[in-house]
Amino acid sequence: MTEQRFDQLRLEQVSRRFGEKTVLDTLNLTITGGEFVALLGPSGCGKSTALNCLAGLLPLTQGSIWLDDQRVDTLPPERRGFGMVFQNYALFPHLTVRGNVGFGLQMRRVGRVESHRRVDEALRLVQLTDYADRLPGQLSGGQQQRVAIARAIVIEPRLVLMDEPLSNLDAALRLDMRTEIRRLHQSLGLTTVYVTHDQEEALSLADRLVVLREGVVQQVGTPQQLYGSPANAYVAGFMGYRNLLSMTVTAGVGASVTASGHGVELTGLAVGDLSPGPAIVAIRPDDILVGEPPAGPSGNRIEVSVEVTEYHGREISVQARLPHGQALQLRTDVPVERGEVVPVWIPTEQVLVFPDSQAAGSEQADRLEVVV
Repeated sequence: MTEQRFDQLRLEQVSRRFGEKTVLDTLNLTITGGEFVALLGPSGCGKSTALNCLAGLLPLTQGSIWLDDQRVDTLPPERRGFGMVFQNYALFPHLTVRGNVGFGLQMRRVGRVESHRRVDEALRLVQLTDYADRLPGQLSGGQQQRVAIARAIVIEPRLVLMDEPLSNLDAALRLDMRTEIRRLHQSLGLTTVYVTHDQEEALSLADRLVVLREGVVQQVGTPQQLYGSPANAYVAGFMGYRNLLSMTVTAGVGASVTASGHGVELTGLAVGDLSPGPAIVAIRPDDILVGEPPAGPSGNRIEVSVEVTEYHGREISVQARLPHGQALQLRTDVPVERGEVVPVWIPTEQVLVFPDSQAAGSEQADRLEVVV
């Protein structure tokens, strides 16, 4: 199955307002043909709005969208040649699997023989050949999602748009479908724009991530770049830094700074322009190690009170408290008990310190939606 190729998809100064509210603010993004790009952020950050602007379901308030030298934001949705996979599948309940997959070809007046060939190929790719004559109500959630994907790719689209397509599936099925989506993307050479609020999903699928906050891009980069070097505390929250602590920078030499707060003192790596004063200290739960630090200047030894433990097989997820009561999330394979006070330590290079201005306002609410 060979879709129509292009070199670049460009979003230039794309904005979308609803009345006085700006939901998407001057988005500039270039996507290379064959790339898998994930738009990541909490509900209301503008990611689905961006996708709907691409699809032609929402007109732009400002800006333009280009496929190479062709401007496409002025075209109606059916003339853009894009495939769309919705969160709720949007299948026709009275049509068979074959009828649903072939519907777009019928609307494009593709000949019967060619249509039959394309539908057969699409069903083979999503491994649903044996289900061609069933109705959607006779399928599992994962099978219905495969039908929706087959319907999107059967038209041989220039671009596939996916709006949180796995959010209605259970955890195990989401893992299977993630692998399936990545396999199809790679085997067909698709260009894909994928919307999600799940950082693990985005990291596993995408070639590049675009993190949005209140309609504004916070960082664009590869999964490795965002995971290893988040630009600010907001991005860090989506990259697994579940502990975001308001502290005060008290000293610093070069890239190394020391911050105090909640009855502890931590040394870490400065991110951005830091000076003595308010800061956000970011730590991943996996980077907090139970026990005494090794001999030498490893630093960052603190004591915490264990409040909640959750058994996860090879490891225990722990909610603990710092001396002044601030919650701290950690994961360990060391047995700990509720009510116990235990020493922990964090390697200096695993502690990131951001200017406080980078993590203002709704950060607490946003962190609740981060999947870690």
